[in-house]
Amino acid sequence: MSDYVVSVDQSTQGTKALLFDDGGKLICRSDLPHRQIINDQGWVSHDPEEIMNNTIQVVKDLVAKAGIDKNELRVLGISNQRETSVAWDKDTGKPVCDAIVWQCSRAKDLCEERFLPYAETVKSRSGINLSPYFPASKWAWMFENVPQVREKAEDGRLAVGTIDSWLVWNLTGGKEFRTDYSNASRTELFNINTLEWDDELLKIFGIPRSCMAEVTDSDGDYGTTDFGGWLDAPIPIRAVLGDSHGALFGQGCLEKGMIKATYGTGSSIMMNIGDAPVFSDAGIVTSLAWSMGGKVNYVLENNINYTGAVITWLKDDLKLITSPAETGELAKAANPSDTTYFVPAFSGLGAPYWDSEAKASISGMTRVTGKNEVVRAAVDSIAYQIADAVRLMGEACGAPIGELRVDGGPTRNDYLMQLQSDLTAIPVRIPDSEELSGIGAAYAAGLAQGIYDENVFSVLNRISYEPKMDCGTREQKLAGWKEAVAKVRTH
Repeated sequence: MSDYVVSVDQSTQGTKALLFDDGGKLICRSDLPHRQIINDQGWVSHDPEEIMNNTIQVVKDLVAKAGIDKNELRVLGISNQRETSVAWDKDTGKPVCDAIVWQCSRAKDLCEERFLPYAETVKSRSGINLSPYFPASKWAWMFENVPQVREKAEDGRLAVGTIDSWLVWNLTGGKEFRTDYSNASRTELFNINTLEWDDELLKIFGIPRSCMAEVTDSDGDYGTTDFGGWLDAPIPIRAVLGDSHGALFGQGCLEKGMIKATYGTGSSIMMNIGDAPVFSDAGIVTSLAWSMGGKVNYVLENNINYTGAVITWLKDDLKLITSPAETGELAKAANPSDTTYFVPAFSGLGAPYWDSEAKASISGMTRVTGKNEVVRAAVDSIAYQIADAVRLMGEACGAPIGELRVDGGPTRNDYLMQLQSDLTAIPVRIPDSEELSGIGAAYAAGLAQGIYDENVFSVLNRISYEPKMDCGTREQKLAGWKEAVAKVRTH
């Protein structure tokens, strides 16, 4: 019989199950979507029970699709959408209300009216800027607006957690109430200096400590699961990681100074900064990468709202393209001397500018600017924003950056990837798989179970782009970008 590793990647839009052989090769995938519950106020929710049911079903579907014996599964790893917040009854295991999705800002007023005086305390202890997107204020909103949440907390029956702890609880039949360091560090309730739930932060947000999960190494023991009685014998759960952290691990960014960028609708840029936290006054978030074998690694992280979404804008709103695949050739066909810049500040500017009132703009056009040049400017804006973040992180960390490891759909655009390498002046490496979050969870679980060794990271073949642009051209282009950004800034 074979030793197969299975990972579940539970994301915002759906749940994937991935199957890996005993050499770390991805051999099969199965996935299911879940509902996006959006009310007339724009609040975004998920049904935790639907997600749980889908988790078990995608594993069953995976085994059937791969044509293997279910009893050949040896270990499970989990990666999950971060910050989405769940509350459930410890006695019944039932959710008290729908999960509040990370995108949902219903706790905005609480942050602005009640918690704002504590913003510096929150940042200094959790590493994260006070925001309604993180779980602390989401759970506080539940306590304020869902009577059952308060009632069950008073009786000691309430559990609150991120999606990982909800899955672990259910997969183990309620025997294990655990979360890992990466997910804990995203709640605004975990002290990343002392590495424990912070009593003062819990008090600020009104969350009883009895509601919180036990924080466990990311490659720790999360109990066993038979997927609701489906397996003949249970298998161990040996890895839990937030999805961006899973991608960092899957990319093999294990040492200080190693950095990855995930290109999606937005982009997550994450840098491993080693075993000590680094705090930046430029608005970069400090979190934990993971704790493996009792040793923690920290990260700097920057999130960009509009990267892949820029391509969607070109297609759906401007009708300049019919598919994202067209952008590379159109960009290459643009006039090399055109000076058009596009700043996609549709929802303001993030790091390092932090101007929420800024508006998107196209500037620098001439009479010869046409479709190709506008498309190129939009594509270029992705690379400029990533380059800003990479520079900012390098300065904050003080460690040399040898290369940028990237993943996500836009990495198939060879024009964009070459420009990214040119603007950052470092090589860009792209793995031959896009499932980096699930790969990271699988590799961590397989390593913890003794199925894999450190050579597993060499399984991913990488396409490389080397910087070709001369220094003068690079500086000229970056100066033009900064000038375009300056035009839209309000302060």
